[in-house]
Amino acid sequence: MTQTSTRHDWTLNEIRAFFDLPFNDLLFQAHSLHRENHNPNEVQISSLLSIKTGACAEDCGYCSQSSHHKTDLERERLLPLEEVIEKAKNAKSNGSSRFCMGAAWRNPTDKNLEKVIQMIQAVKSLGMETCVTLGMLTESQSHRLKEAGLDYYNHNLDTSPEFYGNVITTRTFQDRLDTLNHIRDSGINICSGGILGMGETATDRASMLQQLANLTKHPESVPINMLVQIEGTPLHGAEKIDPIEFVKSIAVARILMPRSQVRLSAGRHEMSDEMQALCFFAGANSIFYGEKLLTTDNCETNSDIELFGRLGIHPSTIEQAEFKAKACRS
Repeated sequence: MTQTSTRHDWTLNEIRAFFDLPFNDLLFQAHSLHRENHNPNEVQISSLLSIKTGACAEDCGYCSQSSHHKTDLERERLLPLEEVIEKAKNAKSNGSSRFCMGAAWRNPTDKNLEKVIQMIQAVKSLGMETCVTLGMLTESQSHRLKEAGLDYYNHNLDTSPEFYGNVITTRTFQDRLDTLNHIRDSGINICSGGILGMGETATDRASMLQQLANLTKHPESVPINMLVQIEGTPLHGAEKIDPIEFVKSIAVARILMPRSQVRLSAGRHEMSDEMQALCFFAGANSIFYGEKLLTTDNCETNSDIELFGRLGIHPSTIEQAEFKAKACRS
């Protein structure tokens, strides 16, 4: 029996009950809801570019870009506008409809924000949706991005409020909620999700999804990441999440937020084709496309084309022509 109403008052016990369902029952419910709200064989495709890499003041335990961690990542300045435009053109030719730009900042200065706004406007002129992730924003900065035409802002909660301090100490969970509120108030679509496999419990995963599902409006995009372990970061060596538990998290996200796009995000290059197929069945209907996610590996473009062909999955309508052209060249 599916629940078709959109809710914002989920209790933790209700969410844990979904995780406790037999696997087949959970996937049946999630897939049924997915079919009610989306084309089950259609996937939205985004590309992600790091426009400013390294030297971030935050101490996120999973991130190679933190200045607190000793990794091999080299610090880079903000990319020039011309290079960003070229990357966006390549992403569009490979089938992406949304171009996401990430900068390793705790929060952008107004001067840097103006430079990013030039990038947003240039990418939009190519006919693509735009998304940025720049750290914490003030209310005025959020409105400035809206005026510039930004479509999506990514700001992940990462994990539950209870486990948050085990991962990040340089900003609070409430800081993240405050930025999400600024973004929502400005009218920009929200992209917000979390990372699984950081040592959190099943209750933490349920609590993180509860926070997202109980926002006044569900995020339009919900990226579910599997931790990519990077040597030199505090979370390197963390116990990996069981693949079945990851799929169940995708399914529960779909049930709680039936109309959102649930994105199969970081860690895909470590997932088998079978695991990805189960995630798509459970309700994932968005991916990042290309060889890099900021600084970590992603699935190769050709392998995505091949997997989509085997599963009978196709990109969203506006992307099909570019995707088919890429498939013919592969």
